[in-house]
Amino acid sequence: MSDRSACRPDARVPPGHGRTGSLDARGQPPRHEDRVAQAAASPGDLSRLAASWRRSMIRHGLDPAAPPPRRQVPAGDLRLRQERLGRLIAIAGPQFDQLFQLLGAAGCNVMLTDAEGIVLDHRVSAADDATFRGWGLWPGADWSEAAQGTNGIGTCLAEGRQVTIHRDEHFYAANIGLSCMDAPIWGPDGRLMAALDVSSARADHTQAWNALIAAQVAHSARLIEAAFFRASFPGARIIAAQPETPEAPALLLAVDGNDLTIGANRAARRAFGLKREGRLRPRPASDLLGRPDEATGLERAERAAVMRALARAQGNVSAAARALGIGRATLYRRMARLGIAENPGRLSRG
Repeated sequence: MSDRSACRPDARVPPGHGRTGSLDARGQPPRHEDRVAQAAASPGDLSRLAASWRRSMIRHGLDPAAPPPRRQVPAGDLRLRQERLGRLIAIAGPQFDQLFQLLGAAGCNVMLTDAEGIVLDHRVSAADDATFRGWGLWPGADWSEAAQGTNGIGTCLAEGRQVTIHRDEHFYAANIGLSCMDAPIWGPDGRLMAALDVSSARADHTQAWNALIAAQVAHSARLIEAAFFRASFPGARIIAAQPETPEAPALLLAVDGNDLTIGANRAARRAFGLKREGRLRPRPASDLLGRPDEATGLERAERAAVMRALARAQGNVSAAARALGIGRATLYRRMARLGIAENPGRLSRG
């Protein structure tokens, strides 16, 4: 344990220790593993926490009383994973550093994982280095739910949502000294690509304090997600719509020079009823954004072309038709459809 931790013996919880909840019928604190097993076996407990404990025991075959495996991927595998998400890691860097500047002095470890729960990058102070190594919170570590049971990273990725796993909400009894605040990062293709995590082993970090950290983690994850979306469509116009609530992510659309929507983030896909995952079929942005009673982008462009031709011909319809390469009757029909023939006094038949 670090020197700073040793100077504050009550500030940190050693692995395997934490709050134990209410007393049982004998007046003794119930064992953590008994609480987990009871909740996991109870069909009436429909809470998300119980569902995660249930997955950990039944789907993954884990034992909450056993020592958690500290799985570490080989160095070569870690390098390949880091290279695969290298662009995300680079784009996330400024937000990652800012988050650590806010929370590092409070004894927090900031981490970025891939979609499988493997830690790719982290920020930790030198004083807390040994502490988090002891917990296995380090690049290359596997913190998926299949490996560690209920935990911030694994449960965030398993459920695709922001989560906070505070102390004895963890599956393994040996992990209940940790608090983990996590938020997912969704790719421009609508698929889950990473998780942003802040972990703490401080006993004096209350649930209220962790709620503040969780809000900052979610905000940082949304900024990283938006920055990566913009970088994924170079040269495209990015249309951003404000969400209904400040906590929700912005709706982002990528529109090319032909006014075709070529990308949409997860929030926009849901809002506009687009394909949930994968590459989008290009479609006119006006089809998504325009109202039924409005002219489409194509109609506006056509109207502008007709008006330019008429202006160059000084209102002579025949000359404008020749310039556009169409017949005079065809031009009149288009003018009527586009609402140009409302001021016939300004036009001449030629």
